[in-house]
Amino acid sequence: MIKREEVYKIGIFNKPHGIHGELSFTFTDDIFDRVEAEYLICLLDGILVPFFLEEYRFRSDTTALVKLEGVDTAERARMFTNIEVYFTVKHAEGARPGELSWDFFVGFRMEEVHHGILGEVTDVDTSTINTLFVVDRQGEELLVPAQEEFIIDIDQKHKVITVDLPEGLIALDETEEV
Repeated sequence: MIKREEVYKIGIFNKPHGIHGELSFTFTDDIFDRVEAEYLICLLDGILVPFFLEEYRFRSDTTALVKLEGVDTAERARMFTNIEVYFTVKHAEGARPGELSWDFFVGFRMEEVHHGILGEVTDVDTSTINTLFVVDRQGEELLVPAQEEFIIDIDQKHKVITVDLPEGLIALDETEEV
């Protein structure tokens, strides 16, 4: 059985394409094309299920047409509409650091060299030109720039990102007094 901590989200299947079971796939990470991967994992009824890739072809930088093994009709492909797609962490770990997408780091613990543990990365905000790690710090949302110059170390085995942030970027020691 595949566990949630063994995968990370890379996209979503949209609607069927054509009559032979192809699916339109919007992805945030093309890791499936950059490392040896025989399958993608879909979240079906709360269960992570692997499906072997028969073939795929890119339509743009963020979409591809995917043919899954055993999905040969538009009707069968329709069952995958709006289904989240995941990739295994163990296959992604074979990728070099520059080949990983920011989404790979969701679930990592973030530590700052001067302030210690900041919290867990719960999301990555790529809605602006500056990518931000969304870190849960004791129930508070902390936004940390995902800038390579601030990242000191990434320990994939222990899922830890160590950062050295400029003084004042994150005011961790301040407490509000009324």
